[in-house]
Amino acid sequence: MGNPRLIPPTNTTNKPTILLTGATGYIGGRLLKELENRGYPVRCLSRRPEHLKSRVATPAQVVRGDVLDKDSLKEAFEGIDVAYYLVHSMGSKADFEEEDRRAATNFSEAAKEKGVKRIIYLGGLGNENENLSTHLRSRLEVGRILRESGVPTIELKASIIIGSGSLSFEMIRNLVERLPVMVTPKWVRVSAQPIFVDDILRYLIQSINIPLKKSRSYEVGGTDVISYGGLMREYARQRGLKRWMIPVPFLTPWLSSLWLNLITPLYARIGRKLIDSIKHSSAVRNHDGLKEFDIKPIGVSEAMSRAIKKEEEYWNETSWPDALSSVGPEKNWGGVKFGNRIIDHRSLVISAGRSEAFAPIRRIGGNTGWYYVNTLWRLRGFVDYLFGGVGLRRGRRDPDHIRVGDSLDFWRVEAFEDDARLRLFAEMKLPGRAWLELEVKDQNGQTEIHQTAIFDPLGLFGQLYWYILYPFHVLIFNGMLRNIVKSVERTKKNES
Repeated sequence: MGNPRLIPPTNTTNKPTILLTGATGYIGGRLLKELENRGYPVRCLSRRPEHLKSRVATPAQVVRGDVLDKDSLKEAFEGIDVAYYLVHSMGSKADFEEEDRRAATNFSEAAKEKGVKRIIYLGGLGNENENLSTHLRSRLEVGRILRESGVPTIELKASIIIGSGSLSFEMIRNLVERLPVMVTPKWVRVSAQPIFVDDILRYLIQSINIPLKKSRSYEVGGTDVISYGGLMREYARQRGLKRWMIPVPFLTPWLSSLWLNLITPLYARIGRKLIDSIKHSSAVRNHDGLKEFDIKPIGVSEAMSRAIKKEEEYWNETSWPDALSSVGPEKNWGGVKFGNRIIDHRSLVISAGRSEAFAPIRRIGGNTGWYYVNTLWRLRGFVDYLFGGVGLRRGRRDPDHIRVGDSLDFWRVEAFEDDARLRLFAEMKLPGRAWLELEVKDQNGQTEIHQTAIFDPLGLFGQLYWYILYPFHVLIFNGMLRNIVKSVERTKKNES
């Protein structure tokens, strides 16, 4: 299917009109928000527009097009001033070098034919004189094709990108969280110059207006030169984890990728291409980017801290049941995993209004107890007290009213919306962090009570703790939810 006749994106300013590829990707998705926030008129190119339309603001356009099909690009370039090229074939099973070459050629030729004034490309950082991996070699070749296309092009060459959700950060986080002892092959010790994702976005935004008479390449990075091993040690330090790394001279990229596939969310094919790239040094040698862009990149420690904090903000802002429903019903024994967190969710329909359904939730803890096997709750509190925790001795401030910040036994109220939501953060001694959330929702004319337990394990011991106690969690949380419903029904019966 093609596109309807395109009208240039709404442009009430003198800002250039942007064509963005890769808007469903890690960098492209963030760049789209930055462009929209700055008021740039944006058109997004996607092979599957239906997957992207819900993510863009109203003024932005989403059009169908495929960089491997030149004819599908012609219409998309109408009225475009600046085009971002943020696509690659890293996950392709086919000959991704040939696909990257053809895609870059199609894109640049279509841009030239339609009079595009500038192309901006984010590529990889590496020494072209070395025997590079096929992936990194392809990224550099794409940059050369775009620069020699006749359309002035800015190529940003970046090393490892640190940011919550990036491939590199996810690999580091999962390895460090799950493995107290790591066997580290040679590629873990190769030097790189990581850059924080927000700094990359600043470079991409400033590339729109930076003076450009002819195509240019800029090497960009943070302030520190460090290895992957150094990044893992820094993550462990900030998370308070002790980790031991044992260097070995073997483990090929292929074996390493299989190992990563077992330990982290990375597919073996992606993992191998990632390792193939990072086994080459990727430190900045040309510092023109620092001179010509108004950007002061941050260092590794601050970048890692911000990435971890950003992840916390995402989880604090997200509704747990809504996040769970996005991946479908629970299928894994022990809960659905989101990154490192484990989420256990259940719900029941109740024949009552929201206020009636929430009443027992408002009274939970203290003298009311936890609605199921209170003896086990008291035992857990006693064990917590023995190990220096707060135990159950705090009770609660008021038997009928809750406010954010209140203590409820060994929990702390983190969020509260009357007749809607109660989220508790565990202050007991745990090998990790835990939350319990209870919500009342109106769904299709029915009232539902949702219960979600979230556990963020600290290292391997934290994960063992969850899975060893999982049968007890199922017993307790199932019983709690059923008895909350029974409490509502009993109250209704007594009042009738």
